[in-house]
Amino acid sequence: MHFLGIDLGTSSVKALLVDDEQNAVDHETTALEVRRPRVSWSEQDPEAWWQATDTCVQALRNRQPGPLADVGAIGLSGQMHGATLLDAEGSVLRPAILWNDGRSAAQCEELERREPRSREITGNPAMPGFTAPKLIWVEENEPEVFARTKRVLLPKDYLRWRITGEFVSEMSDAAGTLWLDVARRAWSEAMIAATHLEPSAMPALCEGNQVSATVRADVAEAWGIPRDTPVAGGGGDNAASAVGLGVVSPGQAFLSLGTSGVLFVVNERFSPNPDRAAHAFCHALPGRWHQMAVTLSAASCIGWARNAFGAATERDLEREIALEHPGSVPVFLPYLSGERTPHNDAAAKGAFVGITHETTRADLARAVLEGVAFAFADGLATLLDSGAEIDDIAVVGGGSRSRTWGKILASALDRPLQYRRGGEHGAAFGAARLARLAAGDEPTEAVCKPPPLDRVVDPDPALRQDLRKRHHVFQAAYPSLRELFPRLG
Repeated sequence: MHFLGIDLGTSSVKALLVDDEQNAVDHETTALEVRRPRVSWSEQDPEAWWQATDTCVQALRNRQPGPLADVGAIGLSGQMHGATLLDAEGSVLRPAILWNDGRSAAQCEELERREPRSREITGNPAMPGFTAPKLIWVEENEPEVFARTKRVLLPKDYLRWRITGEFVSEMSDAAGTLWLDVARRAWSEAMIAATHLEPSAMPALCEGNQVSATVRADVAEAWGIPRDTPVAGGGGDNAASAVGLGVVSPGQAFLSLGTSGVLFVVNERFSPNPDRAAHAFCHALPGRWHQMAVTLSAASCIGWARNAFGAATERDLEREIALEHPGSVPVFLPYLSGERTPHNDAAAKGAFVGITHETTRADLARAVLEGVAFAFADGLATLLDSGAEIDDIAVVGGGSRSRTWGKILASALDRPLQYRRGGEHGAAFGAARLARLAAGDEPTEAVCKPPPLDRVVDPDPALRQDLRKRHHVFQAAYPSLRELFPRLG
């Protein structure tokens, strides 16, 4: 039997076909475009998600018709928080407002004014990235759209609607909406009412390893998979990545170096710390929760630096960096899209502090890597202050390919970092594992084992000492600049 994992990311859709031995048989990726019609806005067309998904699966069908015809279940993962608004007929009313959209900062304050128990119920502060404030923005700025809104779906759950015809979500993704009572793992009528929606606007809920629905007959025929193939609840991208990495037991953690950066740790109970902007969400597995520290710009900072500094590739820029003889390295604040943990400041901006005539391009590049590492170090401190117990930390995401960054991260966090094989499949592999759990009765720990260990990067004592000096400057820089950021627009 085979299992299909579909991950709807921000920059692409990935479909991964996995066999009974959990080997990746084949995969396909189709790029997506992010629209930014105004400063701090971020939108996508849900139809583009569906077309990209169909393109991926059709490509797999052309290359792997036999394994695809043997699919026992499908799992879904995806970017969190996106607001996909549907009318009574299931038609999309406007482009989806994404997780990294910053337009609804004022609406966050309004949401917490309307429901003063918001942080108690959800375990999280209201942030512009979350889903519920976006609906208040739509109500205030596009009232005709809001009046026609009968369903609100998260991105991966829109794909589920197209695949199965059912409106269903699961706990890990729903926890990022600010409509879920996270401790109870159920929709909160009070939070839904605070956004002037009806409870019927919310999809049904299931756990990530449960069957949510089955594939529509026409989709099954088009994709060459069995009729009535079950579709697992799946998970938000980070929870699904955790399942793929075997991060499923309390104390296990991973660090993701994607477009954004995430430090994720599993908890055996609901452990909120909303005042420090730590996220407290449900895991994609029943009876488990997790905490996250999130920095909104991680590997995307390196892409920005490559373009800004005129380097041919990110790898070329990295080769210029000297760790042993750093020269005149400034401090970089990596807040290119605002920031979450620990500042919760949508108006925050990126900044270099300490540039001199002697500062080189290599120094600026190193400062960018260090700035993201310092943001993770602050996030780690926040999670520990929240009561998290963190054992091993695995590293995943596109930025995990950088060995230089690995040395900086391990030294800034003062913890060894594990790099495991197969991490490039990320959330899609976790989605395939959740599909397997939904299709059978295997124990979670038997399916969700950590992939083989490739290497461990330990902190470097000399580098750690050097980084500590600049980390102190980094921590002082944001409070000093905070009042200036809103003036920059």
